[in-house]
Amino acid sequence: MTEHRNIPLPEDGDEPKDSSLFERASGAFGFDPFKATPIKGKLPEREMKRAKARKKADQDKQEELAARTAAPVETPEQKAEPAAEPAASSSSEARVPAVPAEYEPVADAAAPVVNLPVPRGSTDLVVEQSIGPIALTGKKFPIDREHLRDQGMIVPEAATTALIEEFRIVKRKILSAARERGTAESRRVLVCSPHPGEGKTFCSTNLAIAMAAERDSEVLLVDADFAKPSILSTLGLPKGAGFMDCLADSSIKPEDLVIGTDIPGLWVLPAGNQTNSDSEYLAADRTAEVLDRFTMGAPNRMVIFDTPPALAASPAAELAQHVGQALLVARADKTGQSALEDACQLLSACPDIKLLLNAAQFSPSGRKFGSYYGYGE
Repeated sequence: MTEHRNIPLPEDGDEPKDSSLFERASGAFGFDPFKATPIKGKLPEREMKRAKARKKADQDKQEELAARTAAPVETPEQKAEPAAEPAASSSSEARVPAVPAEYEPVADAAAPVVNLPVPRGSTDLVVEQSIGPIALTGKKFPIDREHLRDQGMIVPEAATTALIEEFRIVKRKILSAARERGTAESRRVLVCSPHPGEGKTFCSTNLAIAMAAERDSEVLLVDADFAKPSILSTLGLPKGAGFMDCLADSSIKPEDLVIGTDIPGLWVLPAGNQTNSDSEYLAADRTAEVLDRFTMGAPNRMVIFDTPPALAASPAAELAQHVGQALLVARADKTGQSALEDACQLLSACPDIKLLLNAAQFSPSGRKFGSYYGYGE
């Protein structure tokens, strides 16, 4: 290793005498300040992907395709006529390519119009088919008024009684709700009770007779108690095919099974032949079709269903899905609160459930309907 004494010192004038050893060595050996090593020439540039210019042949081919697509098809008559000279277009206008013919929408006048079903919901949206009402033209049978009086029922064309006044109030509530909603379902009323023997057939029959007295309206009383039908015997009408038969056979029109009465505006649909699958038939899509034929396009027609007790059979719960109002009959001296709560739970598919107290002998307000007309005193 070379000692520092052997390093030649710079001559006078090159470096100051008070400079350091490194500075003097730099002056002696030609050390320059640290700089980047010079590079001869330029570094090679990195190749970049550049878009290739479109060839003239490809451009001409696309223009020819657009012109061929936009050219209209000439008829033989048009070919015979001399072609008109095209108008000179401004160079500033941009050329807009025509849409190919296969992408143009084709109007098919013979295409069928499909009416999609409306999902059932909780709104009161009125959606009805544009069809006229299906007329009820069944054979009419007379109703024995004395038979009705012996059963304690409302007798048409008779003097006003307390029973008539009570059912006038009941029907007014139901008719008001049906007119307010204005839907086909709101014109279908289900009448049932929690247990047998609480008066559901008594109430449904009297309600139908009271509604038939309305002007410019009609009522269809449907016997939906398939196990123990009693509407025909109550009114004294003959037996025949009915509701269950048209549910089981889609070829049967339900309006052909309706029975007429000599009470103006009152029609009856019997229960029909008994079956062991009544609940399954009611749960099928055929039920909605049958009921729609009675209410669609008939705003002045009410349909009342006399169903089995809610806690004794399942048809009431099935029919509750197709009606807009339900009348739950409770007997004053028999029906308990728990039974009413269970029945309301089974009928919860119906949006409007009303309670009707039957066989009440006491009124807290002391009211006695019919006394003004000379009855009940």
